[in-house]
Amino acid sequence: MRIGILPNTNRASGGVYQYSQSMLRALHEWKEAGCEDEFVAFTSSLQPPWHSSNGYHWEVKSLKIEEPPESSSRQTINTLRSLVGEGPHRELWRWLRKAAAPANTYSPKSRPGVTAQLKDSGVELMLYPEPDSIPFETDVPYVLAIHDLQHRLHPEFPEVSANGEWDWREYVFRNGARYGTLLLADSEVGKEDILNFYGPYGVTPDRVKVLPFIPASYLVPEVPETEQQRVRKLYQLPDRYLFYPAQFWPHKNHKRLVQALGLLKETRGLEIAIAFCGSYTGEIRAGIFQEVKSIAARMRIDKQLHYLGYVPDEDMSGIYGGAVALTMPTFFGPTNIPVVEAWAFGCPVLTSDIRGIREQARGAAMLVDPTSVESIADGIYQLCTNDSLSKRLIAGGRERLTAYTPADYRQKLIGIIEEAKGRLEHGTRRANR
Repeated sequence: MRIGILPNTNRASGGVYQYSQSMLRALHEWKEAGCEDEFVAFTSSLQPPWHSSNGYHWEVKSLKIEEPPESSSRQTINTLRSLVGEGPHRELWRWLRKAAAPANTYSPKSRPGVTAQLKDSGVELMLYPEPDSIPFETDVPYVLAIHDLQHRLHPEFPEVSANGEWDWREYVFRNGARYGTLLLADSEVGKEDILNFYGPYGVTPDRVKVLPFIPASYLVPEVPETEQQRVRKLYQLPDRYLFYPAQFWPHKNHKRLVQALGLLKETRGLEIAIAFCGSYTGEIRAGIFQEVKSIAARMRIDKQLHYLGYVPDEDMSGIYGGAVALTMPTFFGPTNIPVVEAWAFGCPVLTSDIRGIREQARGAAMLVDPTSVESIADGIYQLCTNDSLSKRLIAGGRERLTAYTPADYRQKLIGIIEEAKGRLEHGTRRANR
């Protein structure tokens, strides 16, 4: 069978980019092992869908993506919103959009031009590592990854609800889940969420497959001391530092993490540096970044914070390898890639005691209450002062990592693709619209 994939090619996208890379690598290895299927990588940019050093031999096709038409009433509301702003009017805009829209607000639109390009390329099945509307707005069967449904679980965060984001996500996930041949979840909790929210639209348990996150393919777990020294010098990091690789979205909880560091300095005399990497561009992220800096200055810990911005792939291993701990008190899951990456480097993990992450960690992480500055501070203090605890978490992480190997990931992905192919051959392509 001729199978297409539309990977995310933007390194700044974080997790979805890494997820795409993991899938590309697994497919490449499957092909090298004798897979008879043909794979086509589609790209909508000039950027190749993989690292140039990987030596992949893929057929690559450019995909010109047209946008489906938007109703005139919806265009008017969106224009007014851009002029007035979102802010406290968020619920009003959502109500107006729903009131002005027809009953089929979330019904699929159509992209005949993209459909024609895919069919002209001869693909019979598409893989989408990143959620988008293209899968169900075209007429080619597909397997779609649904990484989280946080707009349903945590609509209070603007990054999943403001500026029309809630409606866009609901349009993508509802239709993507309903019409997909198979769906990919990161965990059993992720599968449960998909079925809870979209079971009423025809999604059945047999169509949702669990494909866990694995560490990014470009990371090298065995990091020599010379490489750690190089990275510390390059980024002006001290010998001991915490690490948090995350864009400055509100749900990543940077503010409470910084407050916890201030509390530790004030009440326990512990001064520990932290390295942040990740984007802080755009209105929401820039706002959080400025708040973090203000908190640090007010608590007199600004010199403890190191903002690395975008970090090239070749430097990430050295940063992970030299960190005292990964500190990730996020509100979102169900699971997170940095946790398994830290395990690969023997780096102790502090993360959130919330549904989904508990399943991922299973005793191999220090779990804290993400709403509590005191809980985060106490967890950091224990990791920084209790060597036996750190060693136990490191050992637990390495044990947990045995469930997240590239070989296991590849075999799970192969099984999912073979099942999708079988469904197409037996005529169970997708639900009727």
